[in-house]
This record gives sequence, structure tokens and C-alpha cells, in this order.
Amino acid sequence: MNCFVTGGSGFLGSHVADELTKNGHNVIIFDKKKSQWLKKNQKMVLGNINNLKKIIPYIKKSDYVFHFAGLADLNESLNKPVETAVNNILATINLLKICQENKIKRFIYASSIYVLSEQGGFYRVSKKAAEEYIEEFSKRLNLNFTILRYGSIYGERSNKENGVRKIIANALTSKNVVYEGSSNSERRYINVKDAAKITAQILKEKYKNKYLNVFGIKKIKVKNFLKRVKEILNVKSKIKFKNKKIVGHYISDPSTFRIKKGINITSTSYKDFDKDIKQIIKEIKN
Repeated sequence: MNCFVTGGSGFLGSHVADELTKNGHNVIIFDKKKSQWLKKNQKMVLGNINNLKKIIPYIKKSDYVFHFAGLADLNESLNKPVETAVNNILATINLLKICQENKIKRFIYASSIYVLSEQGGFYRVSKKAAEEYIEEFSKRLNLNFTILRYGSIYGERSNKENGVRKIIANALTSKNVVYEGSSNSERRYINVKDAAKITAQILKEKYKNKYLNVFGIKKIKVKNFLKRVKEILNVKSKIKFKNKKIVGHYISDPSTFRIKKGINITSTSYKDFDKDIKQIIKEIKN
């Protein structure tokens, strides 16, 4: 099958591209920067996700579209609401339209477990909005999809903003193990290679039009992870918890989202509905 992978030069996207290639698929990577890990049998196309003219010819030749491009850093998105909307919502809608028009077999979207949370800031809002659009495209325009909500991913090729990498890098340079958030924090860490293998398997029919939550098998206390980093790197100083309430980040359970119920407000005066209809008919006639 022909697979078009947006954001395929990135951390997770590059591993997914590798798994798809390993499984015998033809892979086209679309990204604004050339992949450092490009395989000989993978095609690389440079471009911006919002440049639709450049994207359309490749989607026309594809069976599946894996959408991993966009603004992926939660902290960065907190200060960039407009850029987040353009790159995570509008770009997704444009891709959906192109996929629907070209009868793509399935649209695979990289979402986040933050859509289940009240945390996540503009990043969470953008992912949730994109999910809603995908669902509507499926209902009204018959575009098949699979949505993958990724948890805390770590591993090879991660950038400096990755949570696990950031802690380890800081410990290596400063000889201190520091955690900005709460000492009660827990995460379901999953290695990027495991996440990529799961992603490559979702082309099976049973995953069509499904939402999948992709994270580690068990919760890990962040303080235990920090202790292990301290031991491995032989750091002598105590672990420092800043216990900041980091804006946008959950502590233990991301599944906190609840629909906000509105207050019912009704008119105190009663209008004659029958009389109003006659008035509208009169206006239209005139």
C-alpha cells in the first residue's frame, strides 16, 4: 500500500515511517525538513503542511494518509493560539477535504490523551477540534479514519523538548536531577518504537473508524524514574521537586474532561407563537 506520512521527519513520525516500510508499504514522507533517518526505499518531499498544491499530487497516489505534522509542543502552543489553530486545526481540515475528494482508504490522525483532559491548553483544544472534524467527515462524507491518542512517549530521536530526554540531559550537564512539577506525578510512559509498531498495525480492518489510546501498560511514578536516573548517572545531590503547578500539564490522570452544563435561561415574557408566525409570513410577502 502507498502511505503518505506528514511530519515523517519528526520523533514519532520517523519511527512510524520506518515501521510502515518494514511492513512492506511504499512510504512518502512529507515534512518541512529532510529526515535524518530517511531509508533508501522511502521518498522524501519537502514542504509546508499548509502548501496544499504541493500535497495534492502525492495524496492522489496514496492509499493511506498518516497525519503527524503540526505544532506538537504543548508548552509552545500555550503562547501561540493562532499558530496552533492554523497548523493543527485548519491544516487537518484541508487534508481531510483532499483525502475525501481523492477517496483515500483511511485517514490516520496523531492525537493526544490530552483530549481526555481539562489540561493541555491550546494544544489540547486543537487536537480535540481536529478529532471532531474527522468524525464529521466520516459521518457526512464517508471518509474512514483511525485516531490515535498518544501518551508520554520517550526514546531514540526525541528532541530537547521531550519530557524524559529533558530530565536526563539536565542531569548530565548540571549533575542535578530536577523535576519542575509535582512529586505526585505519574505517567504511562511508552517507548517510541512500541508506539510506532502499534501505529503501523492499525491498518487492519478492525481499527477502522476507531479511537485508540496508546500508552504504557502501567503507571510509573515520576519520582521512581528520577531515582533511577540519579542511580545510573551517580548523581550525589538530592532530587529536586519544584512542585510547580505547570500550566497545561496533568499530574496523574488525564481523563478529567467533563462537558460544562449551561444554565437554562428562558424569557420571562410570553409571545404568541402563532401570531409571530403570521407576522413572519406577512414580512416575506411584503
